[in-house]
Amino acid sequence: MVLFCRLAAVLLLWPGTGSDPTKDSGVTRTQVDLIELNHFMDEEGREVFQQVIFYDWCKAKQRFHVRAWRLIKKESQLPVQQWKPKCFQCTWHDGPLLRQVRASKMRETWSKDDPERINRQFLPENQRTPLFRSRVAKRPSAASTPASPVTR
Repeated sequence: MVLFCRLAAVLLLWPGTGSDPTKDSGVTRTQVDLIELNHFMDEEGREVFQQVIFYDWCKAKQRFHVRAWRLIKKESQLPVQQWKPKCFQCTWHDGPLLRQVRASKMRETWSKDDPERINRQFLPENQRTPLFRSRVAKRPSAASTPASPVTR
């Protein structure tokens, strides 16, 4: 009986059988058109850093525009191919939030010039679409606002 209960618990928590990962309120998700894993190299061909760059396709300009980028600090932040649905996904912790970005396409590049900086020539940083919507604090309603203290 104990074995049956443990098996049932595992099946309920196993992704795709009982839990719906799209309804997890602790995960902030977004979609982009392309994820690039870039290996930035020095003049002697040594890797200096790795970064992921998130792009959206601009129909008007017929090019990809950077939305955001992140330095890779841990292997767990590297893009991973998913099969259901078929996509590439990056996941990382941002304070208390778990962030997740998905794209249908991914490319891996090695360069001596930073692709994110080059892309600024086409779309300045201050004109980029934010990767995640900023959360705006709600104004407290009159009913939930504590009464102000009475002064004499």
